[in-house]
Amino acid sequence: MRFEIRIAPNSGFCFGVRRAIEIAENTLASGGRVYSLGPLIHNPQVIERLRAQGLEPVGELSRVEGGKVIIRSHGVHPSVLADLERHNVEVIDATCPLVKKAQQSAALLHAEGYSVIIVGERNHPEVQGLLGHAPGARVIDPKEDLSQVTRGSRIGLVAQTTQYPQDYRRVIDRVVADDFEEVRVFNTICNATIVRQEAAVALAGQVDIMFVLGGRNSANTNRLAEICRATGVETRHIETAEELDENWLEGKRTVGVTAGASTPGWLIDEFIARLREISEN
Repeated sequence: MRFEIRIAPNSGFCFGVRRAIEIAENTLASGGRVYSLGPLIHNPQVIERLRAQGLEPVGELSRVEGGKVIIRSHGVHPSVLADLERHNVEVIDATCPLVKKAQQSAALLHAEGYSVIIVGERNHPEVQGLLGHAPGARVIDPKEDLSQVTRGSRIGLVAQTTQYPQDYRRVIDRVVADDFEEVRVFNTICNATIVRQEAAVALAGQVDIMFVLGGRNSANTNRLAEICRATGVETRHIETAEELDENWLEGKRTVGVTAGASTPGWLIDEFIARLREISEN
């Protein structure tokens, strides 16, 4: 079978993820025991490579025994930082600067007396961290019923950095439609996320099948798959080239590929190489 392969621009690592990995690799190179609180990024293959270099992901501080602790790119609840200070460990903060900005925005709204709304996935670690900066904030998932969104007369909104802009606007429009004294909105969505999503949607409209590469536990990768499917094109979300089923390519003339912000270039290269092998044979 012969088909054309098209790759969406801006696929793969974003600045925040690349920065977190560089911080981790430099910390590991300096020696000593190195932990991360949860997976550093949401890509199992990258985490396994870092684990092979000595990084120990842990879910609880009780498992930390001295050494250094890396704060994951998604950030953490302020109480976690306070606990780390009491654990006599060196803290290495790899929180994405854009997540830090969202945390600061949430904290500012809370300090100025706004009823804070965080638009995002309530169980995502980034959102859990944001809640710590705005105690009492409400988390609104834009996929849920928005009929009872507004609470309070002065409303402040921030978004998980990987949210889809149209979803964020929909929540904002719903808030504005209610009675209120004041609404203050911070645009905390990462620009790289917006560019990647727009490129994926544009490519999805030009191909017969779309492949989205990235961890299944990655919010931004799952969102890429969602918005590609929404265009009507057949969409497959896979993590590695080994998952590719040749039957998916039967009758396809154009194949599109994009990848989440935590997907490394070497995984993308392996997948493209596998596609070319199938096409040429």
